[in-house]
Amino acid sequence: MTTTASVRERVIGLLEPLVEQLGYELVDVEWVSAPRSGVLRIFIDQPVSHGGHIGIEDCETVSREVSALLDVEDPVPGAYSLEVSSPGFDRVLRKPEHFVRFVGTRVWVELKMARDGRRRFTGMLAETTDAGIRLEVDGQPVSIGFAEIGKARVVA
Repeated sequence: MTTTASVRERVIGLLEPLVEQLGYELVDVEWVSAPRSGVLRIFIDQPVSHGGHIGIEDCETVSREVSALLDVEDPVPGAYSLEVSSPGFDRVLRKPEHFVRFVGTRVWVELKMARDGRRRFTGMLAETTDAGIRLEVDGQPVSIGFAEIGKARVVA
């Protein structure tokens, strides 16, 4: 059986090198399965060194190249629509480099497993290390290892 998580991980592994070769950063992949036709969403951004914003032309370029690769490799079961867009204001933080880029920003983090009965933390991303992050949550420091993080995103 194919799970949403396994499709997502397979697509990330397949597309990340191509998207980087095109000069962009693969921020995240979202797979929404449906009975007749699913949706595969690819979120791209400019690398930190480029600054700038993602425009329609960028999405079209990545969409053409990604579509060709997906047609050849066929990592997604059944029919689906492909969408390529910028990550938006509530951008996903998936890799350590993403966290480094957003130090000083308010973030939401959901742990894979609860810690002292709590799984979700929202606060200022104060620091990143090789092992994880430190948030300031309600004036208190909270250290979280990268391996503990299930989901994370920038919040307003």
